[in-house]
Amino acid sequence: MFAKLPAGSAIFAGNRAIGRIELSVAAAAGGRSRRHRLREEGSLRVRFPNVVPGGALEAVIVNTAGGMTGGDRFELDVAVGASARLTVSTAAAEKIYRSLGPDTAVNVRLFAGAGAALAWLPQETILFDRTRLRRTVEADVARNAQFVIAEMLVFGRSAMGETVASGHLFDRWRIRAGGALVFAEGLRLDGAIAENLAQRATADGGCAIASALKFPSTEADIAAVREREHDFAGEVGVSAFNGLALARLVAADSAALRRDLIGVLTALGITPLPRLWLN
Repeated sequence: MFAKLPAGSAIFAGNRAIGRIELSVAAAAGGRSRRHRLREEGSLRVRFPNVVPGGALEAVIVNTAGGMTGGDRFELDVAVGASARLTVSTAAAEKIYRSLGPDTAVNVRLFAGAGAALAWLPQETILFDRTRLRRTVEADVARNAQFVIAEMLVFGRSAMGETVASGHLFDRWRIRAGGALVFAEGLRLDGAIAENLAQRATADGGCAIASALKFPSTEADIAAVREREHDFAGEVGVSAFNGLALARLVAADSAALRRDLIGVLTALGITPLPRLWLN
């Protein structure tokens, strides 16, 4: 007979996935952006399939581990130098599987220098039942930089009849512009997640949510999103404060959420979107 190993054992820890990316981009001659420095560790890789019209660079993050689970740790550092332009996406939806106890830890740090443009647009993150995810996003951008971030969270694959009956999610965002804090938020869902999402005051039964933030922004951006309100499959709200625009989305499934988010980003003038979003 084999002895049962405790979840926190050294053997369990030794089988966990660890990944790290350090990417910096600089402006080059002719208005093009180029890779300045790239470091990859563990299961994370970066590929550069396309140069966006106008000279911007597109980076696609690949997780060769095929998903994440409890005890996995991932660090992503992206810096865009002065006047450079970068769009970051992911090769596929990220899956966060159930945990036997430890959290899945994801830490994202973003930087955009003077006159730079950075769009952080990963595909959706799919959470499975009994998942435990702790994610932090910190961005530090220059006052005259252009910054966009959009994140989608999907609770179970509804097409397969899956739900997230229980689990733990902690999602913390901190956005600074010119060193000043302009956006701070913490989302926490613990315990009976499906019951919480069913409440009218939370998601009213929706299982897919997203947030999209644009800095700097104007009232014209807000008006452009609201003009599309009859085209959205789910619920979309948008507001402006501290020089930024923030959209919140709730939908019945990931497909509806993605369509709505594409509509929001297009209204906000975020074009072109990563090609993988449109496949």
